[in-house]
Amino acid sequence: MVTNIPLSRPTPGACSSTTFVRLGLPERVSSAPLPMNMEEAQARGWDEMDVVFVTGDAYVDHPSFAMAILGRVLESNGFRVGIVAQPDWHSSEPWKTFGRPKLFFAISAGNMDSMINHYTANRKVRNDDAYSPGGRIGLRPDRATLAYCQRAREAYKGVPIIAGGVEASLRRLAHYDYWSDTVRRSILLDAKADLVAFGMGESTIVEIARRLRSGQTVTDLREMRGVAYALGAAESEAIRTRSESDGPVIVLPSYEEVKTDKCKFAEATRRIHLETNPYNAKTLVQWHDRQAIVCTPPPLPESQQNMDFFYDLPYTRRPHPSYKEPIPAYQVVKDSVVIMRGCFGGCTYCSITTHQGRIIQSRSKESIVREVRELGLREDTKGIVSDIGGPTANMYEMRCVRPEIEAICRRLSCVHPKICPLLGTDHGPLIEVMREARKQKGIRKVLVASGVRMDLARLSPEYMRELTAHHVGGHLKVAQEHTDSDTLAKMKRPAPTTFQDFDRQFKVQSKKAGKEQYLVPYFISAHPGSDLNAMIDLAVFLKKNGYKPEQVQDFIPAPFDIAACMYHTGLDPMTMQPVHVAKGLRDRKVQRAMMQFFKPENYFTVRRALDEAGRADLIGDGCDCLIPASPLQAAIDARRNRAALEAKSDDYVHSRRRMPIVGYRPGRKTARKRPRRPRSAE
Repeated sequence: MVTNIPLSRPTPGACSSTTFVRLGLPERVSSAPLPMNMEEAQARGWDEMDVVFVTGDAYVDHPSFAMAILGRVLESNGFRVGIVAQPDWHSSEPWKTFGRPKLFFAISAGNMDSMINHYTANRKVRNDDAYSPGGRIGLRPDRATLAYCQRAREAYKGVPIIAGGVEASLRRLAHYDYWSDTVRRSILLDAKADLVAFGMGESTIVEIARRLRSGQTVTDLREMRGVAYALGAAESEAIRTRSESDGPVIVLPSYEEVKTDKCKFAEATRRIHLETNPYNAKTLVQWHDRQAIVCTPPPLPESQQNMDFFYDLPYTRRPHPSYKEPIPAYQVVKDSVVIMRGCFGGCTYCSITTHQGRIIQSRSKESIVREVRELGLREDTKGIVSDIGGPTANMYEMRCVRPEIEAICRRLSCVHPKICPLLGTDHGPLIEVMREARKQKGIRKVLVASGVRMDLARLSPEYMRELTAHHVGGHLKVAQEHTDSDTLAKMKRPAPTTFQDFDRQFKVQSKKAGKEQYLVPYFISAHPGSDLNAMIDLAVFLKKNGYKPEQVQDFIPAPFDIAACMYHTGLDPMTMQPVHVAKGLRDRKVQRAMMQFFKPENYFTVRRALDEAGRADLIGDGCDCLIPASPLQAAIDARRNRAALEAKSDDYVHSRRRMPIVGYRPGRKTARKRPRRPRSAE
């Protein structure tokens, strides 16, 4: 029966207890990419695989890609790993590429949730896939984790199936699904996976492999941290009477409750996010009818020794040689260096904190500089490191200065609504890394392309000097996101004054460095809390400061995020107060158009919105006006062209029924369930 749910709390400041010892055996650790077919495996002397890793991304042997870092860590610990990348899911044959794996199938939809990868905020099919060769679409299915797990089960019955990655992690419990506009049950029940390993996963996947190799069963793995699993009906009865008073277990509102009651959904979201600190988090249980989904506390953060080990492995840093077309996502990161992971910002629209954890895990300076030095020796880098950072550019080696307080803290953000006085914000270690990195032979430039956390950066004049003098390539991207204080509060982002102060310091330091450099602020449209008046104020800000954003980030409610809960329920789950939500197509289009008021094709949308808001003062020929009183010919032409296009096609209509929800139907010609035939009378 279930006796392993409660877990003892770790020592304050403890890190993952998994130890990694790099093997010196050439057949175990090789600079060649991991095999993608049996011929490549046999060239290594392997006749069978311990782990077969199935991924929705093209295989790139670079530590920024999940299959590469997880596969290399397994390989370095003596496990034989085969990669099945972007398999044709219409049959189970690709899952048989390496034969029956000795230990388990590792299943991942890829570096992104497959639905976000496939569809825009308006639920239109995207024109490209950055993680596929040539940027081609259609190389992975919708809800890829489900199809991949079910095909693995079909290929070899009895082989354990471990699902992981962003898609599985964020869908491990009942969650709101934007693309079907429904609350879906845990992915465990639909995928039929034995376990979901959530979080980054290096220590978790090695522990799973070691324990299965030692003869343990998947059931024995349920006591691990960072896993979720479904209990059978009989097992579930053993914990039905448990409550918070029985131990470190929290029973969430059930799937049936959160599906029908938005207040219950908000309550479940609040409880889930309050249990994200690995030092005090409790096990979560959520009922789905007669079955219980159990989610153990998050994994402990990785030690610096482990972080160095992960990133020092002998990656080729290139796509697998079988690919003949460029992979866009690789082109972005191929010359970048990851120095840390995790984020204590806790932004409500972002999944980084949820997936990587809020405790910063940093590599040593020696490990980082060694990687930079190796990049300097490569001809294809041209001496330029495209980015040195991580989820953010300037959280390196920052964490709570009081471990005993960190062990009991339940704040979702260390920097909102204000920076915690116990947060160590010293930029000194990062400045040392930046200085040492740019001294390496063959390195001409070390750029910072990761988002700079402005509220932290402005606390360190020395960091601002280093950044502006040596690490900006003319433009620096910053995530301002909005100008409305209430919307920023819903995002858990700094107040507008933070951006203004950072902008001032950036200009001063750039001038001292003798460089003409500019900030490129990013903004989000249609985020919960943002109404028409807030977007008009944002448009005025853009006009006043001369910003003309060519790309606008439309808010997409990602599973598990607090902002997704706000979108679905209209409630802030932390306060249970109502939140304005722009849900309709027209409202979302208006918010986007306000951010690009200067485009002729948006003229009539912006004008109608300004009239409705009573802001005719922004229509005219004055320097403070957003749009002219009379439309330009380009605006008239754009409206005519759009009308002509819409008359020929109805693809522009934003409707949930236009993106049919299809299931996985093995052996069927179509994905739709056939109508049941009436049973003939005997």
